[in-house]
Amino acid sequence: MTVELLTNHAHVLLCVARDPQMRLRDIADCVGVTERSAQQLVCELEEGGYLTKKRSGRRNVYSVEAEVRLPNELERGAKLADLLSLLDADPAAAPS
Repeated sequence: MTVELLTNHAHVLLCVARDPQMRLRDIADCVGVTERSAQQLVCELEEGGYLTKKRSGRRNVYSVEAEVRLPNELERGAKLADLLSLLDADPAAAPS
């Protein structure tokens, strides 16, 4: 039996933190979901303030808002950057 410890939202954040230039199709492949699901996840993360999207020519470039605090009391006010650094995905170190 496989137990998933992270949500697909967290997986999207990890993918983007590691490569902000990923296309939506690449994010979907990375997470293991359809492109439509990846689009929905990205939109929800944008609405929640965890991710921003900028247009660069014909492509979108995503960035993780690393200073956002995690919402659950269990995280005791930790920042998104803290979680990503634990998972070896430091958004500050990602190529721009």
